Amino acid sequence: MYGHMETPGHWVRQLSLFRQIQTETGGFTEFVPLGFVHQNTLLFQQGLARSGPTLAEHLKIHALARILLAGSIHNIQVSWVKLNKKLSQLCLHAGANDYGGTLMEENISREAGATAGQYTSPEDFQALIMEIGRIPAERNTRYSRMQIKLPVESIASENVSYNALPEFA
Repeated sequence: MYGHMETPGHWVRQLSLFRQIQTETGGFTEFVPLGFVHQNTLLFQQGLARSGPTLAEHLKIHALARILLAGSIHNIQVSWVKLNKKLSQLCLHAGANDYGGTLMEENISREAGATAGQYTSPEDFQALIMEIGRIPAERNTRYSRMQIKLPVESIASENVSYNALPEFA
């Protein structure tokens, strides 16, 4: 979690630790930076945390994760529930390669004060991914591609990269 009281130095140390753990265990399939949602938290209400990350910090942590975890943890996922759909698209440009997935009855972020929603249909995810010039693909938990969600010929071939497909990234 970022955006509460840490510094960028903390980010670097934490990501370096994740990289070391991955080298030893190989157990991570993805890294999901989680921005602090402050509105309804006791930490914020007691003045022990700030009011969450800035736009620049959201982009920086996704970019930093892509750089520091390169060759180790291949997938950087955005938490659209915490960020909202448009900010998630920006984070995909900053370094993330996975929009995440459909959640049912998400409560943790919502109870903390997030307003990005609890449900996005697969069709809406596909549209959001295509809006930024990427090709949506369905994957499984281990990040094996299951299927590309659109006929390739329906997408212009210029400046298109695959989303959630590390082998194509």
